Amino acid sequence: MTVSWSEGFERAQAALKEARFFDGVQAINSCMETYAKVIGDDTDRVLRDPSAFLQEYKENLKQEQKDVLRKMYEVRGDIITGLGAHKRAMLDYQSAQLLGAILKDKLAKTEAAAKAAKEKTGSDAKVPVTVLTGFLGSGKTTLLNHILHEFHGKRIAIIENEFGEVGIDDSLIEAGPLAMEENVIEMNNGCICCTVRGDLIAGLKKIMKRSVQSGKPLDGVIIETTGLADPAPVAQTFFADDFVQQNMQLDGIVTLVDAKHLIMHLDEEKPEGVENEAVEQVAFADRIILNKCDLVDEPHLDEVERRIRMINEAVKIKRTTKSKVDMDFIMGIQAFDLDKILEMDDGFLADEQDHQHAERVTSCGFHVKGEINQQKLNEWLGYILKEKGNDLFRTKGVLAVQGMQQKFVFQAVHMAFTGSPQRDWQPDEERICKLTFIGKNLNRQELEAGFKKCLVNGAGYA
Repeated sequence: MTVSWSEGFERAQAALKEARFFDGVQAINSCMETYAKVIGDDTDRVLRDPSAFLQEYKENLKQEQKDVLRKMYEVRGDIITGLGAHKRAMLDYQSAQLLGAILKDKLAKTEAAAKAAKEKTGSDAKVPVTVLTGFLGSGKTTLLNHILHEFHGKRIAIIENEFGEVGIDDSLIEAGPLAMEENVIEMNNGCICCTVRGDLIAGLKKIMKRSVQSGKPLDGVIIETTGLADPAPVAQTFFADDFVQQNMQLDGIVTLVDAKHLIMHLDEEKPEGVENEAVEQVAFADRIILNKCDLVDEPHLDEVERRIRMINEAVKIKRTTKSKVDMDFIMGIQAFDLDKILEMDDGFLADEQDHQHAERVTSCGFHVKGEINQQKLNEWLGYILKEKGNDLFRTKGVLAVQGMQQKFVFQAVHMAFTGSPQRDWQPDEERICKLTFIGKNLNRQELEAGFKKCLVNGAGYA
């Protein structure tokens, strides 16, 4: 049944009132496009290019029509603000003002929010957190010392994770002048990822409390995991805990690997039901530091990189000796920032055709022309993450959703999911869906068949 523009507008307002912003943007987009057709415009300019739309139709609109559009643009601005797309919200508010609205305060607040989000600095900004992982002996403590000495003028808090009852890594860390003892927290009651996650959350809360009490805001937090750690539970903390979500943001997962011994670790046979930690650390990585390159020759390094890309095809790799690496390669990378994904090269969603047998961790992806049906996508992703979540290390995509003017960007770590509409599709930009999975026991045919069922009107592969 076709929904009238007035019914759609009521749904949008109800969604806004209940802070259901994702549902709200769908309703407001649909009702505005329907109302534009009532006025006589069959294009999507009412959303895509409001200034051009109003320039053509404003003078001939009845006052009642102007009032309706004014309210629609203001509601859309409120919804988009709720999604965090402040720059786009300003355009909607400005359009409402052209139709008679007085939104000086909202525009000022939105502009300030957009500026703050862009700068991401100051006491109210979320503290970026880097998860540093890697197999035993790969050089994590050496890298940490390098970071502490390299970041002059930066306040870096550390959560150090030591596997075992007695911690020893704290004696190896050469605390720099800004790495104060009170900010170095060692949890020696076991691995973060294999005991209780509450220890990590308690450590993060303790760090934030001390930062507020001292009046000295943190520039970043480093979580150094044990060499036996699966980084997934650490990453999931940033999806699941309200306090952490409100005050911190996961900046990226950096994996340090030993060039001489990595292949041996990747090929190590594990008992049934026991995960190969080295494989998982490579699979989850946003950046990989290929360390101890001075111990092997060039052909060996090339083979190590080939093996890494069999697991995580598009990861960025940096070759190093003694863990020496530029800080901008591992900190401030915003690998989990949904908007940042759109600025990245499409290579991170590239399809890996050279698939290994099912037991190995691999990546597979889909690059499809056309749009997907939102309801079918939600049902399929919900099923996949619930039933296959343990095997899916990372899932990410940029999707063209039917009826949505913005690109829908999402990421998932196992079953923890986050996503939202981001920037608009451009007028001359082909609507394409890109989706990638990294995990074990991936059944490409099954994933492909499920994804195809979400497509609108039998869209085809690009």
